[in-house]
Amino acid sequence: MQKLISSTDQIKIIDSDALIVIDMQNDFLPGGSLAVPDGDKIIPDINTLAKLFFQKNQVVFTQDWHPPNHQSFASSHPGKNTFDEFSAHGLGPVLWPDHCVQGSEGADFASNIDSILAKMILRKGYHREIDSYSAFLENDKQTKTGLNAYLKSFNVTRVFVCGLALDYCVKYTSLDAKTLGFDTYIVQDLSKPVNTDETVLIALLNELKESDVHLVNLAQFQEF
Repeated sequence: MQKLISSTDQIKIIDSDALIVIDMQNDFLPGGSLAVPDGDKIIPDINTLAKLFFQKNQVVFTQDWHPPNHQSFASSHPGKNTFDEFSAHGLGPVLWPDHCVQGSEGADFASNIDSILAKMILRKGYHREIDSYSAFLENDKQTKTGLNAYLKSFNVTRVFVCGLALDYCVKYTSLDAKTLGFDTYIVQDLSKPVNTDETVLIALLNELKESDVHLVNLAQFQEF
């Protein structure tokens, strides 16, 4: 079993590591339909980290890939508005604006993210009736994306997760990674939340720590 990394330890990337870059797409960036505050600011450093992993490790980019009229969209529910509370099997806790529709510019990766470094691009959220925050399991907690088997086929035991948004897809990807047996780390300064309220963020970070998801920063990687 690998030694767990603290928030001050230096990180040496080893063969059994993987980097998962979550949803760096136009609709989640400033000007997009579901923009994450300052989501664009982390792109250069994600590129730097992805280049470091690319040499000998698995680098996975995820891409939200919704069909038109996806049931997570408020527009699919007459009389409902964006961000209205909503709960159904595999959906919720709120309804979203239309975003990351298959083939749209909003679903494209940001023009300055080096998606060419991805050894796998995993598209999620393409089942009309189920949303997919996690890169491992869709929101019904039963439908598998295939990422778990893919990583384990390369003997990956430790994953580092970053991207958008910290309080949704980064969070749920990390929690599922931990449940599936990976030593799991969020690169905190390369992840941005939708909800920037300090109290909410503190509660989120405490929840992650209590679930044995560990928080690290870019500067800890030895090559920097």
